[in-house]
Amino acid sequence: MLELLRIRDLALIEDAEIEFAPGMNTLTGETGAGKSFILRAIDFLTGQRMAPDMVRPGKEQALVEAIFVHPDGHESIVRRVLSAETGRSRVYVNDKLSSQGIIRDLGATMILHTSQHAQQKLMQPAYQCAVLDTFLKDKSLPRVKDSILTSLRELLAKKEDLKNKSATLLEKKDFLEFQRAAIDKVAPYPGEEDELLKKKNALRKQDDAGKCIENAMDIMRGKADLVGGLADLSAEMERVCELFPDYEKDRESVVEFKHFLDELAGRLRAQPMDFEVEDSIDDIESRLFDLSKLKRKLGRTLDQIVDMQKEIEDNLNFLDSCAIEIAQLERKEKELVEKLTTALEALYEARKVADKKLTSRIESELKQLGFSDHVRVEFEFQPHELYPGLNEMRGRLMWIPNPGQSAQPLDKIASGGELSRFLLAIAGLQGEADKPSLIFDEIDSGIGGATLNRVGEKMQELADRQQLIVITHWPQLAKLADRHFLIHKGVVNKETFTTCRQLDAPEVEAELSRMEGKE
Repeated sequence: MLELLRIRDLALIEDAEIEFAPGMNTLTGETGAGKSFILRAIDFLTGQRMAPDMVRPGKEQALVEAIFVHPDGHESIVRRVLSAETGRSRVYVNDKLSSQGIIRDLGATMILHTSQHAQQKLMQPAYQCAVLDTFLKDKSLPRVKDSILTSLRELLAKKEDLKNKSATLLEKKDFLEFQRAAIDKVAPYPGEEDELLKKKNALRKQDDAGKCIENAMDIMRGKADLVGGLADLSAEMERVCELFPDYEKDRESVVEFKHFLDELAGRLRAQPMDFEVEDSIDDIESRLFDLSKLKRKLGRTLDQIVDMQKEIEDNLNFLDSCAIEIAQLERKEKELVEKLTTALEALYEARKVADKKLTSRIESELKQLGFSDHVRVEFEFQPHELYPGLNEMRGRLMWIPNPGQSAQPLDKIASGGELSRFLLAIAGLQGEADKPSLIFDEIDSGIGGATLNRVGEKMQELADRQQLIVITHWPQLAKLADRHFLIHKGVVNKETFTTCRQLDAPEVEAELSRMEGKE
């Protein structure tokens, strides 16, 4: 049961707090007053999305919170906040951050919402079959079927993807093998080009160093014989110093320089010329040429070619293994098809059993709601292909409103008023087990007179069993409420507000008079 609902800064509602009664609760008000905002707030609280423009202008967020009382008596406090800036919402259950999935599950057990939109859904064959499934003895059967079908569809998508990729690679197989042969012939490895260029540079340095040493030795020991000349110069400087003692330091410098050149010549002769390059310059140039030719042929850098080598190998290996993998998938596909066949047979048998029980119950409910005593309802099972040669038998709601007529689809011949009563009948049956709060949004549209009285009697019967929240424009229904709320729209200081307040007995009488047009 929905015990308390609070709404803040949602659309035209600034702050509203509604305390619902256990029985029938009625919401009335002028057309356009904002009654739909109340129901949208409940839908939002139980998992439905809401656009950020529903936040009241000038406010940062809208808040909806409620207290739900479960059949065993314990309470759940649910709060959901919508941001005007981001459009995102946060969910709290009992003051703990939660998820939309949790509140959707909670809403499914606590709220059953019918509306004019639900009438449109009721005319859809898929929804009619879903209604039938809610009355299956084993409610897990549709979930089992859906689970197997999901696995089968995922497998078929994977198999199709493998076949498409295999076909594409088969078209390119000759070219891939040509590329692989070209790469295998040269057999490059990562970083080889940079390594060869380093070796080539080292060999050039080695050659340059040899020439430099050779030239230095020629200068010192060549035709000019720099060292021998210095020996002669040293002897002559001794004689000079005998004559001119002031040149003693100059003579010493000549002798020191001669010793330095002797030492230098020894080190140059002993200089090792090993630059750790085993390859010859011709071998390196030849290898670089082969790599360059391979790059031109494939239109890639060497690193890309090395990476491509693995990709080519993987693709060709894939072609070899693809047929095996497809065969494995086909075996799994056969197993899933067998499981799906079994699940569909079980589901069809269960639906036929539910059909007999449900249609009998619906007929009884419709007769109480003013339909002819001759009304007949049945489900016509129609095949819906899920897999080639494999059909799901789905129930489509058919009815015979009057004697002598053939069965016709509900969605083809039912009027708005008839759909309203169908929806009321089905909602009442659906709520028998869990007894959720039933929300009726103008379900009385298109009906009046004695039929309206029958609808009112049915709603009273349901209200004795579970909580009802009813939006109506009919005073005949509104006066049946255990608690009556008035939705009013007004303007204060050039701002529009929608308010909701519980009416006392005199106010109820005044509102009923307004609804009857007596004011």
